[in-house]
Amino acid sequence: MKAITVQDSRLFGLVALYDLHTGLFINVLEGISDTDAHNRNDTKANHVAWLAGSLVQQRYELASLYTGKEYKQAAHDLFKNNQGIKDGVTYPSLEQYKADWKTISDTAREALTNASSGKMDSNFDMGPGMEFTHYEIAVFSIYREANMIGQIALWRRLMGYEPMKYM
Repeated sequence: MKAITVQDSRLFGLVALYDLHTGLFINVLEGISDTDAHNRNDTKANHVAWLAGSLVQQRYELASLYTGKEYKQAAHDLFKNNQGIKDGVTYPSLEQYKADWKTISDTAREALTNASSGKMDSNFDMGPGMEFTHYEIAVFSIYREANMIGQIALWRRLMGYEPMKYM
């Protein structure tokens, strides 16, 4: 595990979870076929391909938010502006998502660890009535990562795959 040093002490635990999620995302997708990744099991639930792509999008947006630079995953157009799942769309391969995840994770982590208390306390306007501090956005993002990795882990079991490996 990487050593954790942060500018704002509130981020220490969040970065520890971020690091955990970085590996778990790769593990939870391991062995799932791209065909199965699009299986919604006759429900309206988000399938693995959408969940994975949405998580990758979130990491790219987190890196962009905290660095001030624009980063885009390969499937940016499918996920920009918080787009939900689309019926009849073939989403990118899980290998593409894993590659994009690996590309952005160190950049986003560095941006989080280097964020000052002033930055974390500053507000970010997400639209009418949707203003949050940068710290609140980081907290929500890390929470959402755990939630979505858990959803993919459940899909693994529902589709007959082995449980996710933690190591």
